[in-house]
Amino acid sequence: MSYEVVQLEEKTVAGLKIRTSNDDANMGRDIGALWENFLGDGVYQTISTKKNENTIGLYTNYESDVNGTYDVMVCCEVEETKGLTENIKVHTIPAGRYAKFIVRGNVQTAVGAFWAELWSMDLDRKYSCDFEEYQGDSDMNHAEIHVYISLNELGEAHE
Repeated sequence: MSYEVVQLEEKTVAGLKIRTSNDDANMGRDIGALWENFLGDGVYQTISTKKNENTIGLYTNYESDVNGTYDVMVCCEVEETKGLTENIKVHTIPAGRYAKFIVRGNVQTAVGAFWAELWSMDLDRKYSCDFEEYQGDSDMNHAEIHVYISLNELGEAHE
């Protein structure tokens, strides 16, 4: 699976959040419900300070690595956080080195296949913030998703 290493600037995102793990039998259902709540129940539309039309699936606050618990946010990048309703959570995606992958295809199957392959790769992952950025097009079967995986800085020890 090919990727490029990019240096990202800090991003502020706003959306809904849950805590889960890859071992949780309800993980897929819970993340699906989070997406449904964000998009289907109109939460996305209530965020008036969106920076663009992209939606983001964010994985952060890792307990350890792929085996620990972590937060999942379904969110969008925002210009500012004023005026958000109280159920909306805000998070900062830190600036830094990320492996950028471009995934194309059906939103559910292509992203699932991506993660299955990523877990077998030998990447120097930082486990700070990883995210899927769904590009503005709403075609669920022919989507373009940019996936960013946080990497340790050159010479930085594993966390």
